[in-house]
Amino acid sequence: MELWAIWLIIGILLVVAEMTTLTFYLLWLGIGALSTALVAWLCPDLIWLQLLVGIAVAIGLTIFTRPLTRKARSSKGFTDIIYTLVGQQGIVLEAITLEGLGIVKVGNETWSAASNEFLDIGTHIIVVQSRNTILEVQKWKGV
Repeated sequence: MELWAIWLIIGILLVVAEMTTLTFYLLWLGIGALSTALVAWLCPDLIWLQLLVGIAVAIGLTIFTRPLTRKARSSKGFTDIIYTLVGQQGIVLEAITLEGLGIVKVGNETWSAASNEFLDIGTHIIVVQSRNTILEVQKWKGV
């Protein structure tokens, strides 16, 4: 497989992964990989140039867009959806073990979740805390 195609696949995977995290960091790495794919397609023998361009694009985007993303997140009216999930109820789709993560559905969305107790598939839960893209949940006792 051509090197440019590998960079293209890596870039696409990073951009898709960004859609699940919404941190912008994977997006910048993905754009860096896509720019590396372009350079690899145009100059297949200059691997050092490919890496230099990819690294420069990823670092440049991270540095120059950080103030913009920070400003957007702190602007009036912006609420990160993960913080609005605290207190909401859901259901376990993939068992949550004490050692690892499981999958829960809250509203119409699925999230990675952790708990301080084993929660089997079908258990009703309530979100008690959010950490980045992982929800901390506990068994819902009902009313």
